[in-house]
Amino acid sequence: MPGKTLIIGCGYIGLPLAIDLQGQGHAITAWVHSAATAETLTPHGFRRTITGSVADAGVWAGVEADLVIHCASSSRGGESAYEEVFHQGALRLRENLPHARKLFVSSTSVYGQSQGEIVTEESPAGPSTATGKILRTAEEIVLEAGATVVRSSGIYGPGRGVLFEKFRRGEAVIEGDGRRWINQIHQRDLVAVLAHLIDAGVPGEIYNATDDTPVTYLDYYAWCAEFLRQPVPPFGPVNLQRKRGLTNKRVSNARLRATGWTPLYPSFREGITATVGT
Repeated sequence: MPGKTLIIGCGYIGLPLAIDLQGQGHAITAWVHSAATAETLTPHGFRRTITGSVADAGVWAGVEADLVIHCASSSRGGESAYEEVFHQGALRLRENLPHARKLFVSSTSVYGQSQGEIVTEESPAGPSTATGKILRTAEEIVLEAGATVVRSSGIYGPGRGVLFEKFRRGEAVIEGDGRRWINQIHQRDLVAVLAHLIDAGVPGEIYNATDDTPVTYLDYYAWCAEFLRQPVPPFGPVNLQRKRGLTNKRVSNARLRATGWTPLYPSFREGITATVGT
């Protein structure tokens, strides 16, 4: 039977997940960073809302949960934000709720592969960026505590989609020869992954959460051009200053699919078609 469920980061992924789980009988505690965000959750009638930093040991006092899902965002922050949300958050989670079932959302940015390789959970995870290294350390902390780690690829969906919005605004550039790979997952599919892995996931295991269809930048923008009847973007130099590093890999979801999960949107094409206008 569902019990007390703590969702750390009740935002773009955490809020629809919380609503879905509450509908299944979970008693939801939502953890958000600011009082302003907490106010927006009032209409949902969650059991409890916690406000504050997950790095603050004092905020953890009295927190109870049978299940914890850490899906907090760095809010586009840099190294210090990653340290607070992921590293310190992982430490506090391990210390305060050692016996709870745990799911921890990480990122496929921990894979540093750059030659277009197919990447599975068995592939080396050796990020070169500071933020990637912080994520990898956080993963190790929660894996030792028996968590299931979910490595999400780039998230898009209603109100969110950096690549598509740049194209729609006429700001997109195809970098280099355009043959670098993109890995993505729709918001609703990632929410479904987390709900599915509560029972189907193995504690101490890692799962890549991504759709079925990696795509090159060239093919992505060619499809967008046809879809919106706009010109294909111009070619330009490669941006070497990405926070997540200049990787080039094709992320496999085979392990996740083997648990019985199937994406609602197997590629960006179905996802964007369903999302545009919402």
